Parts: sequence; C-alpha cells; structure tokens
Amino acid sequence: MSSERRVVYAVIACTFFVGFGGGVIFPILPNLGAVLGISSFLVGLILSANRFARLIANAPAGALVDRIGTRTPFVVGLFVEGIATLGYVVAVVAPAPEVWFLLARILWGVGSALVFATAYTITADVSESSSRGTSMGIVRAGITFGFPAGLVLGGLVSDIYGVEAAFVLAASFALFAGVLAYFIIPETHTGAIERRKGGVKPWEIDTSLPALTVGLVNFGVFFAYIGALFATLVVFLVELEIGVLGFDAQGTSGLLMAVTVLAGSACMLGGGKLSDLYGYRVPIVLVSLAVSGAGFLLLASASSIGQLIVACLLIGGGQGGTGGPMMALLADLTPDERMGRAMGTNNVLGDIGGGLGPLVTLPLVERVGFAPIYIACAVIPLIAGVVLLVGIRAETGSLNPSLELQVGD
Repeated sequence: MSSERRVVYAVIACTFFVGFGGGVIFPILPNLGAVLGISSFLVGLILSANRFARLIANAPAGALVDRIGTRTPFVVGLFVEGIATLGYVVAVVAPAPEVWFLLARILWGVGSALVFATAYTITADVSESSSRGTSMGIVRAGITFGFPAGLVLGGLVSDIYGVEAAFVLAASFALFAGVLAYFIIPETHTGAIERRKGGVKPWEIDTSLPALTVGLVNFGVFFAYIGALFATLVVFLVELEIGVLGFDAQGTSGLLMAVTVLAGSACMLGGGKLSDLYGYRVPIVLVSLAVSGAGFLLLASASSIGQLIVACLLIGGGQGGTGGPMMALLADLTPDERMGRAMGTNNVLGDIGGGLGPLVTLPLVERVGFAPIYIACAVIPLIAGVVLLVGIRAETGSLNPSLELQVGD
C-alpha cells in the first residue's frame, strides 16, 4: 500500500468513529423539543450551534495548521469532540437540558473545526493532482460514514433503550477516535510550516477567488442539505404520519437520513475518482448539483415512503457528488502553504449555510409548510452552479479547466 493511501485510511478510521457523535443527535433532538418543551427556534439554535462555533474557530484552525502542522490539531480536535459528546449524556439528566445541549454543540463545533481543517489538509499534502479527486472523495466519504451510523443507531437505540443509552454509545466512539489518532496519525505539513514560520496570524483566512468560490458553493449545499433536510425531516414525517419497519417518525428519520449519507458517501467516492479519470472537475460538480435539486423537487410532493427514499437518495447522492471534485479543485488551485487557511475559508462559508438553515427553515415550515421550503432548496444548487462557473472562469480563464491548470502540488 502506498504511503498516500496509508495516511488517507488513517484519517478515515479516526473520523469515522467521531462522526457517530455528530449523527446521533439529529434523529433525537427535534423530537425531544416537544417532549422537553423547547421551542422550534431553540431546537434550531441547538442544531446550528456547532456550526456557529466553527465560524469563530475555522479561521484560527486553518491558520494554526499552516503554522504548527496537522497532527496536533487533529488529535486535539478529536478529543474535544469526544468530551462534547459526553455533554449530551449530561443534558438528558441535568436541569436546563437546553443549556447543556447548547454548550455541548458549541464545544463540538470547536473540535470539528480542528478536525476538518486538518483532515483535508493532510489529504492535500500527501496527494498528487492525478489522484487528488479520489483521495479527497475517500476522505470526505470516510468522514461522513460515521454519521449514518449515528443517525441509524441514534434513532433505533433511543427507540429501544432510551436516549441516554444512545448518547453514552456515541461518547464512547468519539473518545476512542482521539486515542486512535494519537497512535496512527503522522505529521504531513512540514514543508508549508517552514515556509510560513512566523508569518501566519491566528485570525487569517484565505480570501483568494478559488477559496471564496468553492466556499460559496459549499454554503448553498449545506444550507439545503444539513440546514433544511436534516433539520425538518423528522417533523415532516410526523405530519405525513409515515413510518417504516414499525418505527415512529424519530426512528424512520434516522433511517432516511442514513440513506442520504450513504448515497452521498458512494457518490463522493465516484465523483472524485471520475474527476481524476476525466481530467476535469467542474462538470462532475454541476451534474451533482442538478441531481440534488431534483431530489428536493421530489421531496416537496412526496407522500409515500418510496418517494421519500428516492428523494433522499437523489439529495444525498447530489451533495456527495460535489464533495470529492470540489475539494480537489480547491487543492488544485491553492499553493501548499495556504492550504490550511483555504480549508478554513471553505469551512466558514459551509458552516454559515448549515447554521442558518435550521434557524430559517424550522420556523418557516410552521408558517408556510414544507413544500415551499423544499422547492426553494431545489433552486439553491442551481444558483451554486452559476457561482462556480463565474468564479472558476474569472480565476482560470476557462469554464472547465483541466488538471493541467492546478497549482497546489
């Protein structure tokens, strides 16, 4: 096995386990809102808190990577996420559970800022342009593979054994990820550290056109996918009175969310690999955005479990297909010494989208219903595609640059 593959698989192993803690809360918390007497706005705030925390932490995390390397921030970030997951356990037994959930989500956001900035930078460091789409797709898919485990087990274990058991299981996996990373993750960013030593400010982000363009596309993708679909699906199922395999809306939403994530993970692998073989990234991203939009259109009129499954497959596959090529495109057009900060910029804009989504969609569905929200989400990927074309044309002079235009190696 090549050294590139060894490092990539090491990153996947660690992020898989911590991803469980990220997924477990989504099938549980929206339904707990009614049980605990928490308003829909507060539920949306709790679901978004990790992303708003990352808005503050992403830029320092990216600058830190360019200054001190990838290994230490990656290991520390995983342990922080594990401790944050323990906060869910405290929240269900302590007074003022909404406060504990909010604090846990904020802490999770700080840890995940470190993990995301380092995971993709590690991959960019060890990959060449000819294999970068594949490697980015593998890592992005690996990061999300733990998430469906959390979605499924979060919904099913909470149905069978209670929410406390689901949160304890999530915390155990997350803490194990930190231990695993300590023993298997190497340092990869040494060259960039030497070039940037003493020259990186902790609040600095990359404001280059490629970073802003890819970041804005990420904004749209995450607003619709995490901010709208994941935040509203459980209450949508309650309204439709649809369940599967004898589970209620909470368990069914976990299964459907897992369907979207698994479809997304498969398409991340395929999209990244295809962009390497084809030699172009942009067409793969555009097709994937169109597929995601079609999924939201179907979701707006869905009335059966079959239609919901197909819609979730399209939405998940579409957003996943953008992941590998888009992250590879950013790495192609970014010098090594700026890669940490470029990832910080991308994560900041993605988190604004994912954070605003629940705050906007959860209150709005109570006023206008689900169909208008999902139709609006079908338009967002189309706008993102236009942004991508405009930004890439301005940067490279071409709407569809080949891998020969890359500068990140």
